[in-house]
Amino acid sequence: MLKRTPLYDVYQRYGGKTIDFGGWDLPVQYTGILAEHTAVRTRAGLFDVSHMGELDVSGPQALSCLQSLATNDVSRLVDGQALYTPICNERGGTVDDVLIYRFTIDHYLVVVNAANIDKDFEWFTRHSEGAQVVNRSSDIAQLALQGPLAQTILTRVADHGVREIAYYHFREDISVAGISCLVSRTGYTGEDGFELYTAAEDAARLFMALLEVGADLGLLPIGLGARDTLRLEARLPLYGHELADDISPLEAGLAPFVKFDKPDFIGKSTLMAQKQEGVPRKLVGFVLEDRGIARAGHKVRVALQEVGYVTSGTMSPTLRQSIGLALVERLHGEIGRPLTIDIRGKEVPGSIVKTPFYRRSQ
Repeated sequence: MLKRTPLYDVYQRYGGKTIDFGGWDLPVQYTGILAEHTAVRTRAGLFDVSHMGELDVSGPQALSCLQSLATNDVSRLVDGQALYTPICNERGGTVDDVLIYRFTIDHYLVVVNAANIDKDFEWFTRHSEGAQVVNRSSDIAQLALQGPLAQTILTRVADHGVREIAYYHFREDISVAGISCLVSRTGYTGEDGFELYTAAEDAARLFMALLEVGADLGLLPIGLGARDTLRLEARLPLYGHELADDISPLEAGLAPFVKFDKPDFIGKSTLMAQKQEGVPRKLVGFVLEDRGIARAGHKVRVALQEVGYVTSGTMSPTLRQSIGLALVERLHGEIGRPLTIDIRGKEVPGSIVKTPFYRRSQ
């Protein structure tokens, strides 16, 4: 049986059409992918992302535990700050990519991808270095309010402090529509916005309250379809596509989140070798010149030679062009290089381009 978030019974009220997403019964769309994508880019959208997992890491060894697991430098965090980091295995492949929130030097919340909750919990527990690791995923619900009007909408129902939250910072003492929330200025869309963490039993009430207060500003509920087109335009990786147990953060273009000047961490030696010798593969963005949509697994060719495969592809609602990401041999990954994508036996021409495909105006 498919897993359900605390908001499952609310989906139908807003026209949600659900699908099996990694074992979860989640809405792929409500009013339509194009309308929802446009709402987030121009106004605001509200996502149920309660399928994501949350691990509580605490104790005197919490920091050293996370430092040994994360490629990013957790020690630079201050209370009320978050960071993004890959978590690697000994071979330099990616176990997951996560957000780490620091409450105090002895207490952190780690937000993990839904498909990896059990795997990550086991990995963190095995490498806990004496820290206490608790899986709180079933207790916590997460909503994402994203778009240029997100702050305007949230300030209507938050009791204080929303405007003062800086990018990748959070506050855990905010009441939203009378509901206690941790509110962080983070997101997965390429737009400004917030992610709200609350008790699972309060999630449906919070979701409906936000939609009601933002209705006059065009706030819409957003499904998985638009979530994917939004993150792809912004070149944000999706675990299982751009990242995996056999894809390193350096291959995926995440070098800024790998800090070689910090103490040892799992996978460091392999990643250091990749840095010195050059990665064997690299993630590139491409656009197609003819009709067709590249999908994950489609072969990428340069001068009739197979050089890699598509990790994600879509028709960009913003650019109105077929775009995608591909993992290709490093020597064939320079910007401007022509390529073809094998789409159902047809070689569709395109070229490698600079990413992200979309960057919001500040």
